[in-house]
Amino acid sequence: MTAQGAQKPSRKKASSMFKDCDAFSSFSVNDLKKAREFYGKTLGLEVAETREGLELDLDGSTVFIYPKPNHTPAAFTVLNFSVDDIDEAVDELVDLGLRLEHYDLPDLKTDARGIARGPGPKIAWFKDPAGNILSVVEAK
Repeated sequence: MTAQGAQKPSRKKASSMFKDCDAFSSFSVNDLKKAREFYGKTLGLEVAETREGLELDLDGSTVFIYPKPNHTPAAFTVLNFSVDDIDEAVDELVDLGLRLEHYDLPDLKTDARGIARGPGPKIAWFKDPAGNILSVVEAK
C-alpha cells in the first residue's frame, strides 16, 4: 500500500478526559528546605510537605514544588499572585526583604519600584530562593 492510499485513523475532535479531572501546576527548586521557609514563612502560604516535595494550597488550587538537583530557574513567570493593590503588595514584598526585578526592554519596562504599569495589568516580579520568577498582578 502506498502512503497516498493509507487510511489515517479517525480522531476525536476534542478530548473529554480532562474536562472533570483535577489539575495542578508544578515547578522545581534546588533546595526544598529553603523553598518551604520562603513559601511558608516569608510569603505566609499554607505549605504541606510530602515525600515527593511541597504542596502549596492557594485557595483551593494546588501548586506542587519538587526538588531537582540540576535545577535551572525558569526564564518565565512560574506563579502569579492576584492582588487588589499593586503598590501595597510591592510595599509588603520590600518590607519582607525581597528584591523586585527591574526590566528596561523595548516591550517591557518597570518603574523605579519595579512595577510595570501598562499597557495591560500592573505587575511586579520577584524571585524565590531557587531563582524562579514569581509575580504580583493587580486584579483591577
